[in-house]
Amino acid sequence: MISFPELILNIAVFLSFRPKYRTGRTLGSGTYAIVKEAIHIKTGKYFACKVINKKLMEGREHMVRNEIAVLKRISSGNRNVVTLHDYFETAHNLYLCFDLCTGGELFDRICAKGNYYEADAAALVRIIFSAVSYIHSAGIVHRDLKPENLLFRTSAEDADIMIADFGLSRVMEGGIGGEKLNMLTEVCGTPGYMAPEIFKKTGHGKPVDVWAMGVITYFLLAGYTPFDRESQQAEMEAIIAGDYKFEPHEYWANVSDTAKEFVRWCLTINPNERPTAEDCLGHKWLASAEPHFVPDPESPTGGPTDLLPHVKKAFNAKGLWRKAAFSIRALNRMTILAGTGYAFSNTHAEAQKLRDNVATYKEESEKEKMEDASVTHQHQSESSPSSPASPTYKAEGM
Repeated sequence: MISFPELILNIAVFLSFRPKYRTGRTLGSGTYAIVKEAIHIKTGKYFACKVINKKLMEGREHMVRNEIAVLKRISSGNRNVVTLHDYFETAHNLYLCFDLCTGGELFDRICAKGNYYEADAAALVRIIFSAVSYIHSAGIVHRDLKPENLLFRTSAEDADIMIADFGLSRVMEGGIGGEKLNMLTEVCGTPGYMAPEIFKKTGHGKPVDVWAMGVITYFLLAGYTPFDRESQQAEMEAIIAGDYKFEPHEYWANVSDTAKEFVRWCLTINPNERPTAEDCLGHKWLASAEPHFVPDPESPTGGPTDLLPHVKKAFNAKGLWRKAAFSIRALNRMTILAGTGYAFSNTHAEAQKLRDNVATYKEESEKEKMEDASVTHQHQSESSPSSPASPTYKAEGM
């Protein structure tokens, strides 16, 4: 017969492994994970929960361990970086609980505005670069900075913008001051935002994030990316050569020379000569007390020109980052998961087989309800829960 102390211990163990969350709606689907709304049972607070089927992790647990290691190092240290609040396992899935960002993606917010000036773009770039500087100071390189990974915390006008999706990020190791990423030569990221050294496989580190920020800045000022081409091969060649222009003239005539100079600086081909995130924050386009702009010839006071009409026109015409085709990022993740060593083809039999399996495993993940599952491992969170979410959702995806 079980003793009273043993009974108490068993009850305590049972309670400690009871689910802390209740399953909400499915918010999105990424390359090999789904993202669901999770409601903390005790507090009623909302989170975005990345759900990964453990069948996809067999033999490749290092991928998820790396993301957790990155997020534990930087979570709660900067208000503009998404926080990992909790992570736990059930028999079938791994769950990672993040801030639930409800304010939408960066460019959607810009397009919804009544007007948009160069000073607005500079303010956004300044905030994001400050967060990038924080990430770099923690020894992390993001490697997938792009507009889709910049989310607003809430729908409020003054809501924080957040850097999300650290699935491709790495903790820096080796080299002087940990600046080299052990000369990693994997081709990863989203093609239009990738630095030349990634394509050239010469080794890369923190400078790739500065390059991506240069592309994002160009995009924020014009509504399209500098290296957009008809094919990925042509796009890659343009990036390696640094082949871009501030054209068409009608779009860039309303942008100051200071802003163009800033973009050129970020898009320095040689990573050893490229500025750091801290250097960029000291550039006059971001650091000057007075905003830089081209005066509107129709303004009686000489105020700044509204960039929104041209930006929206270009964005709607191109639809650049809403393309349905597989990105290099997705293909490489699929390849790593498959363990095939094959890359850059979505017609290969192994790649097709993996895609079919991923779809099946993601369907299995979605069926599990957190409140009904048995938690096999509960990892204590080191940060406080976020505030309750509003009804409109946009979650960080994998």
